[in-house]
Amino acid sequence: MTRTLPALGPTRPLTLPDEAERTLDNGLTVLALHRPAVPLVEVRLWVPFGGAHLARAVLLSQTLLSGTGERSNVELAAELQTVGGGLSAGIDPDRLMVSGNGLVTGLDRILDLMAEVLGGAAYPADEAATERDRLIDRIQLAGSQPAHLARVALLKRMYGSHPYAVQTPDADDVRAVRPDDLRALHAQRVQPAGAVLVLVGDVPPERALDAAERALGGWSGAGASVELPPTPPLEPGPVLLVDRPGSVQSSLRMALPAVPRTHPDHAALQLANLIFGGYFSSRWVENIREDKGYTYGPHSLVDHSVAGSALVVSAEVATAVTGPALLETVYELGRLASLPPDEDELAQARQYALGTLQLGVSTQAGLAALASAYAGAGLRLPFLAEHAARLAKATREDVAAAAAAYLAPARAVTVVLGDAELIADQVGVLSPTVREAAPS
Repeated sequence: MTRTLPALGPTRPLTLPDEAERTLDNGLTVLALHRPAVPLVEVRLWVPFGGAHLARAVLLSQTLLSGTGERSNVELAAELQTVGGGLSAGIDPDRLMVSGNGLVTGLDRILDLMAEVLGGAAYPADEAATERDRLIDRIQLAGSQPAHLARVALLKRMYGSHPYAVQTPDADDVRAVRPDDLRALHAQRVQPAGAVLVLVGDVPPERALDAAERALGGWSGAGASVELPPTPPLEPGPVLLVDRPGSVQSSLRMALPAVPRTHPDHAALQLANLIFGGYFSSRWVENIREDKGYTYGPHSLVDHSVAGSALVVSAEVATAVTGPALLETVYELGRLASLPPDEDELAQARQYALGTLQLGVSTQAGLAALASAYAGAGLRLPFLAEHAARLAKATREDVAAAAAAYLAPARAVTVVLGDAELIADQVGVLSPTVREAAPS
């Protein structure tokens, strides 16, 4: 029996919290956002790290919290637990991120311990060796995963000689890293100039700023930041077949041009991507998942990095339907790039985009993540309201123009990883191909 879905409700205005900002004498920018829902505070520190030696940078992020001159990693964790808190570190091609949370009453202690780590991380030899071995294990495990191998091939195809082209370190490079290398990299790159600290929680913004200045005002560093060059334009060409003999499925990856968050086309492109494949009700998902059963979870997203943005399309499909799945992907991209979406499609995508923004700022952790990501791009929280307004005003014609400019299949870089003996003919009838072996 066919059921009629209820009409979509009205979109609520985006409500943003009070925000205060202060740049300390050492160059650290602190943003404080008041969110009083629960008596907790979220902490996000964004340190520019693009262009650092990859193996050393990744291992530094894994060992940053392994101890200081005053405390071991166990003692650090115990101190944080006394205020219901914790800290973790991670890295991406642009930044070193130190994240944490805890009770509001423990904010001063969390910031003091963060300052201790930033100014005096010791990188003890035993902890560095343990984390080095763990990282090598993860790299080797990833090397057996088709999705990882497809991503590696796509990044190289997209970025060429740009630093973004390689985002997983070589295991041999990791083996060569020693604690002195980590200490030297820390001295060169873990510095306050250009870094952004975001604090979100049930604490008045000025009080949060004062706490940050007391704890981190003495953090210093003499190193120099590195500005990455802009990403190169995508160069469409033959489909790259990455041969993985015996693979029972194929990994389809495409990269298409995109624009940064500040570009006038950004909102329209976001809506175009949603209509194509950016959420469950999209055309592409309906086509190759619901209608044809070629795959379980196809998805597309606009990936924003400091040096450039790209729209990435991904799906895992059975070997036997590799060609047909690629054909339907190209068809859906071409259809949207050629014909405007209908009003119902646009309304549904718009509601999803606006609703996602609402959800993103509805929790302290979500708000901290958004504020930090935007601050890393030089933006502040009011930009969310401006972006929401652009999403609300985008017309069918705006979305059609963005789709024509950025989603045309002829502009795509395409990689297919799978058993080349079984898929080469399927793909070859759609496009010229070149072949390379998957890393062993």
